[in-house]
Amino acid sequence: MAIFELGELFCGPGGLAWGATNADIGLDDYRIVHAWANDYDSDTCNTYRRNICPQDPDSVIWGDVRKLDLDSLPHIDALAFGFPCNDFSVVGEQKGFNGQFGPLYSYGVQILRTHQPQWFLAENVGGLRSANEGNAFEKILADMRDAGYRVYPNLYCFEKYGVPQARHRVIIVGIRKDLPYEFKIPSYAPYADMDVTCRNAIENPPIPANAPNNELTKQSAKVVERLMHILPGQNAFNADLPEELKLNVRGAKISQIYKRLDPTKPAYTVTGSGGGGTHIYHYSEPRALTNRERARLQTFPDDFEFLGSKESVRKQIGMAVPCRGAKILFEAVLKTFAGIEYESVPCNVDLKAHGVEKC
Repeated sequence: MAIFELGELFCGPGGLAWGATNADIGLDDYRIVHAWANDYDSDTCNTYRRNICPQDPDSVIWGDVRKLDLDSLPHIDALAFGFPCNDFSVVGEQKGFNGQFGPLYSYGVQILRTHQPQWFLAENVGGLRSANEGNAFEKILADMRDAGYRVYPNLYCFEKYGVPQARHRVIIVGIRKDLPYEFKIPSYAPYADMDVTCRNAIENPPIPANAPNNELTKQSAKVVERLMHILPGQNAFNADLPEELKLNVRGAKISQIYKRLDPTKPAYTVTGSGGGGTHIYHYSEPRALTNRERARLQTFPDDFEFLGSKESVRKQIGMAVPCRGAKILFEAVLKTFAGIEYESVPCNVDLKAHGVEKC
């Protein structure tokens, strides 16, 4: 019997938590329950409370992780932390440990050292592997191992796991060294026949009329006209735009600016920030997606209600872990502890290149 009480740092709106608490391996004695969570953003915490733990709102701690008394947090059996990706993302300056947010992973490691949960799951962007010339990733793995854990990092391409979005994330699963369990990377073969096109995700089934967070974004006449000249899969720089509709941008031309979805493919990565032209654009209508449509690309159920302003909700959705992907990973962890074999694939991270001889 193993009912794991889960704590979360940098919890976001609840993508990881939804996956954890809905993980089901057919054994009632093996499941994950919410214990506590922390995030710095008030709206995000309110969203988490509403959808994950409405019966225990005080278990969600709003505040800067750097000001938390980590040692006094309640007992947990497992820890999840999607530490901030800002300084590791290849979209940004990739400052790594030299940035404001890069070192924040260490607060998760501190909880591992002091609370010694049986296992953990940490998430970040694919760019983590190359930040600080690869030294950041090596340091993070070393710190996790020094805290007493075998580590199993892997780059997960979530579109291979039934998520209608090309979202690639480094996930590190860790199991305490004194425990006799070895985690295996779950295979994506069971999901090979799933329709992961963005059209299917957005249209099938139709979004209910009363679904929350489904308000249209107001588009200026010029934006509408520009989008009408951009074909599905194109963006503002490779489309055949009239001169008056072209963007006056110097330097790098980001490929997602006014990029319309290709209905025959998974969506490109849903993000949580960015100005004009970065809202993800519909494949057949000259408009930005609604937040509910964006949430579907992140595989949130339609009754998962995000709280806050429209822009706050957009940010929350973009920063989340896809629910379906999280559920698959947590079910693999539960099967590992239950001794249930499951189809697996080799790790795609070169551990030796990052200073790890073995997990």
